[in-house]
Amino acid sequence: MSSYSIGQAARLLGVSPETVRRWADSGRLVMDREGPGNRAIDGVSLAAFAKERAQGMHPLPETPVVTSVRNAFAGIVTRVTVDDVAAQVEIQSGPHRIVSLVTRESVEELGIEVGVTVTARVKSTSVHVYVP
Repeated sequence: MSSYSIGQAARLLGVSPETVRRWADSGRLVMDREGPGNRAIDGVSLAAFAKERAQGMHPLPETPVVTSVRNAFAGIVTRVTVDDVAAQVEIQSGPHRIVSLVTRESVEELGIEVGVTVTARVKSTSVHVYVP
């Protein structure tokens, strides 16, 4: 089972470590002790929190992108549905929910499960743009 430090959780959620501490202290985010004094967040709990927090969040178009790799989304796995051949993997990357269809074999070989950190790389020959 994956667990995350305060700093790792902060990066995944797009907030400061102090915000993660406040959420933990207020009971919004479950945090346990791992080893002598180190605070850790269970991956499954963090995935649920990230998914819940992202409800209603929308990226702002004026927010600058500070990376040369515009199609890479680091996030946490929030759901995995596996059948005989294929698997559906849902990832929460900040306010973005990414759904990927991959082989069952890939999920098993990579150890993809709820609460694991992954990076989704997207390449598409067809992109649909919606303007409100």
